[in-house]
Amino acid sequence: MPLAEQITAMGRAAREASRILGVALPEARNRALLTLADLLESHVTEILAANKMDTDAAERAGMDAPRLARLRVTPAVIAEMALACREVAAQHDPLGALETQWRRPNGLLVGKMRVPLGVVAMVFESRPNVTIEASILCLKSGNAAILRGGSEALHSNLCLAGLVRDALAEAGLPAACVQVVPVPEREAVNLLCSLDEYIDVMIPRGGEPLIRAVTEAAAMPVLKHYKGVCHAFIDSDADLEAAVEIVFNSKVQRPSACNALECLLVHSDVAREFLPKVAARLGAAGVEFRACEKSLPFLGPTAKALAEGDFGTEFLDLILAVKVLESREHALDEALAHIAQYGSNHTEIICTNNHKHAMRFMQAADASMVATNASTRFNDGGQLGLGAEIGISTSKLHAYGPMGVKELTTTKFVVFGEGQVRG
Repeated sequence: MPLAEQITAMGRAAREASRILGVALPEARNRALLTLADLLESHVTEILAANKMDTDAAERAGMDAPRLARLRVTPAVIAEMALACREVAAQHDPLGALETQWRRPNGLLVGKMRVPLGVVAMVFESRPNVTIEASILCLKSGNAAILRGGSEALHSNLCLAGLVRDALAEAGLPAACVQVVPVPEREAVNLLCSLDEYIDVMIPRGGEPLIRAVTEAAAMPVLKHYKGVCHAFIDSDADLEAAVEIVFNSKVQRPSACNALECLLVHSDVAREFLPKVAARLGAAGVEFRACEKSLPFLGPTAKALAEGDFGTEFLDLILAVKVLESREHALDEALAHIAQYGSNHTEIICTNNHKHAMRFMQAADASMVATNASTRFNDGGQLGLGAEIGISTSKLHAYGPMGVKELTTTKFVVFGEGQVRG
């Protein structure tokens, strides 16, 4: 079958399956998730073998270490996938809930009912566990899903898709509730982007070039974030020892993640004491500092002078831009202005013991997650209690931040009347 016909048939089947899934009993959807968890745990050998085919091919092709790490599946990753299945199954079912109701003067009872989006198509790179995360979130929220992973993970994704199909069959749900595009051709992405007749929303997850390409091609709404340029502001009232550990975790734990710290903003009153601590802790872990003129003397041998373009860059590596703020009295204003200019609406944090400053920062910093005295790495669906996430949206409509089950639904108006007619 020609690829265009194949992708169109997948879209048509997903639309039909979404009508069944959207009204399926919660017990059926949860049964699919719990069955999938058991299947993941009982098929570890098969999953690892499929993933080895992908990683071996990637190594032969010269894939860089960070991307190879994202591609690799381990027994621990499989255990995390199974745990996510059970956590999402245990969540409250949102479908059909009346979130609010009010009575009109004519007696009509008006409410807003939570319903699925319909058909979700997701295009993603490298991480095979996204196949499971996207599947379980869409199933729980009543959405049919079409998943197109990167060609580098094709064997892994098809293996996991087979387990999802088995779980759907066990729960009595259509196989087309979750479909994985079985071919590596990039043309499949463009074809998906044209199927607005069948697909309600596109979600690209990966590097900025992929996300921009999908956004430009899509004929339907796109939920996305282009990049994560995350900042930490260290206030004059911060607990500096705690702040060093927060900065370390934000930058070093997984520097290739979209919620990793990329720029450190420091109040001038604490720069002389704080920055040598940062240099000792992060420098020993291999972090290279791109330092402004005032911070450079305090950041040790791994520091180099800030270059044009370093602010606003998502390094995705052990590189951190550093700026000492010029103003002592208005450092918070300066930090917020810097974030407004260079941030990407992803994640911003403040380290402070000044409640007034914390609350002003939380309100004024425009990002999908803002935190006080906590790592940027917490901007993650699992860490925020969503069980898993299908992605992080910085587009604000209709979701802002990590997208879990509830974020994959919308509301419709429902009206209960007793024979009223409009005059």
